[in-house]
Amino acid sequence: MQIQLAVATFLLAYIAIASEKISRIAVALTGAAAMFIIGATDFEKAFYDHSTGVDWNVIFLLLGMMIIVSIIHKTGVFEFLAIKALQLSKGNPRTSLVYLTILTAFASALLDNVTTILLAIPMTLIVCQYLKVTPIPFILVQVFASNIGGAATLIGDPPNIIIASKANLSFVWFLEHMAPVAFLTLFLMIPIWLFMFRKDLKNDSSAREAILKLDAKSRITDVTLTIKSLSVLAAVLLAFGFHTVLHVEPAVIALFGAGILVATSGLKPKDYVADIEWSTLVFFIGLFIMVGALVNVGALGNFAQFLKEVFGDNIPLAAFSILGISAVVSGIVDNIPYVASMTPVVGEIVSGLTERSQHALWVALAFGADFGGNATIIGASANLVAIGLAKKNGIHITFWQFAKYGVVTTIFSILVVVPYLSWFYL
Repeated sequence: MQIQLAVATFLLAYIAIASEKISRIAVALTGAAAMFIIGATDFEKAFYDHSTGVDWNVIFLLLGMMIIVSIIHKTGVFEFLAIKALQLSKGNPRTSLVYLTILTAFASALLDNVTTILLAIPMTLIVCQYLKVTPIPFILVQVFASNIGGAATLIGDPPNIIIASKANLSFVWFLEHMAPVAFLTLFLMIPIWLFMFRKDLKNDSSAREAILKLDAKSRITDVTLTIKSLSVLAAVLLAFGFHTVLHVEPAVIALFGAGILVATSGLKPKDYVADIEWSTLVFFIGLFIMVGALVNVGALGNFAQFLKEVFGDNIPLAAFSILGISAVVSGIVDNIPYVASMTPVVGEIVSGLTERSQHALWVALAFGADFGGNATIIGASANLVAIGLAKKNGIHITFWQFAKYGVVTTIFSILVVVPYLSWFYL
């Protein structure tokens, strides 16, 4: 009976999150509380047990990176890069879109896609004012690029952080197994995006001339802080690459870097704390408690056993099924709760398999969730953040307008992954 109650609670929460009628934070916290009430979990299991509780490595990794990025934002370096991209393109909307797309994708890989979008969209709105074009194509393409670029690294997309933590995968593992295909996909998608938005990427010569007169250097408000913050960011990323050698968790590295930057920046707490996405962190905590409760009562273990029986020894069937299911489900609901619930299942399936087969299933889950998140507005947290920022500035992007381009992006992206999985793993 307890399993049925826990599953019902989780499914109701899932539906409520997908509907967007109720705050997803309220849903996650209510669902977590319900799991305590029905006895599916308790305090010790929810907050102290690694397999059935909150994944604090994910929470504090995100917190540390959010603080670092918040401080970097104060320097004006992102505005500087945006104007430089505009000027390199000589005010051509098509070329500007390409530069900003590449910049967004690489920033998402180095930071995370939610934080990148928080920084990129306000800049994009300014850029489009100078270009005198509609910002909708830029917003949509940058969201797509952030999800694709975020797939490249451990910290680039929240689902990757969850997968890495549960599967004990390193920063270097993602660079080796995910980054090449992620960036190949990006560059294959750019001409497709340019074709899809070709009618909106036109402006006149006066707009181009005004852009060439902008002073990018004036956007850097604090040179000393810029040097400090970029140095800390570089050191943190380097430490991520060697964290298995250093025997230090990524969360500790991120918090250590954030601490150094806070101590040396001279900023007051209010200057950087306000930019932290506290709502995202609270949502994750509630979500982890719900998923942990499913693990605790054995629901996910039973589901994993069912899939094992379906797949048997057919690893290609398992890999392509996980890739396809992940892409579809992540487009229907947020890919974070999907991955949080699916990771323990895949963890059960890969037990006893060869290392190559294990990698195939983790790659399938990661790419399916990351790329599938592009399909709809609710597919990924970065999508919701971007649409929310656009709406605040009077730009309304509908669910179906997003899906019109998002589904095409997801299909082409997944098609790139299929031969990669076949050739290198299966």
